[in-house]
Amino acid sequence: MPDYPNATCRLPRAVPGDLARFWCGLILCGTLVLAGDDAGSPRQQAQTALARLNVVVGDWRGVGQPRRNSNQGAWTETSGWVWDLQGEQPALVQTVANGKLLQSMRLQYDVAAQQYILELTPPEGTKSTYRGSWDDGELVLVSSGDARTPSRRLTITPRSDIRLVVLHEATEPGKELFFRVAEVGYTRKGRRLAGSGGGQPQCVVTGGLGTIEVQHAGKTYYVCCSGCKQAFEDDPEGILAEYRERLKKEQAEQGS
Repeated sequence: MPDYPNATCRLPRAVPGDLARFWCGLILCGTLVLAGDDAGSPRQQAQTALARLNVVVGDWRGVGQPRRNSNQGAWTETSGWVWDLQGEQPALVQTVANGKLLQSMRLQYDVAAQQYILELTPPEGTKSTYRGSWDDGELVLVSSGDARTPSRRLTITPRSDIRLVVLHEATEPGKELFFRVAEVGYTRKGRRLAGSGGGQPQCVVTGGLGTIEVQHAGKTYYVCCSGCKQAFEDDPEGILAEYRERLKKEQAEQGS
C-alpha cells in the first residue's frame, strides 16, 4: 500500500484499542477513496490515456510501401478514426478501405495493467491482439507469437495533426528479430502538409480537434467525430460539465 503522509489518525486516549483501529481504518479508507477520486474513474483514466491519440481522429489518405522510398508493391488506401464511447470502455476505432494489411483496428486502454490493447482485423484471416505502450512519442504494440506463429509489431507515430505513420513489422515463427512488412504514411484529407496550425476549435468530449458543430441550449459547440457527436447528444449537460471542469484544471496547471 502506498504511503499517505497526510492520512494521520488521532483519537482520544479513552477510545479502546479495537475501536481505535476501526476508526483509523475507516479514516484511511476515506483518504484512499478521495485520492482515487482525484485520479478519476477507471473509465476516465482510460479515456485520458487514449486522448494522447486525439490527433488521429478524422479521415486520412494513406500510401503503403513494403520498401522504403520505393513504389514497388505500393498501394493507396483511405482511413477514418473515430471515438467509440457507447460501450463499457472507451475506444478509438480505425476503419480502412482498400488496405492490404488491415481492415479495422480497435484501441483501448487497460488501466490495471497500464497498457494499451489493440484488436486488429486484417482483410483476410483472423483477428489478433496487440499490447504495448508509448516509447519516445511512438505507440508500440506487439502481438505474441510462438514456434508456428510469427510475432507482429505495430508502431503508430503521430508526426503532426495532418501526418501519421504506421509501421508494420513481423518476425519469423519462433524468432525474435523483427523485419519490416510495410509502412503506411497517412495525410489528413483536405489538409496540405504546410497547412497545420493552431487556433482550431476543441472537441468538448475528448479535447481533440473540433470539426463538427453541435447545438445545445442555443449555443454552438464542436466535437471531433461521429462517436463524440453521439455521446454529446446522449448527455449534453454531463458532457459540458466535464468539459468546463477540464478547462478549469488546464487553466490551473498553466497558472501553477
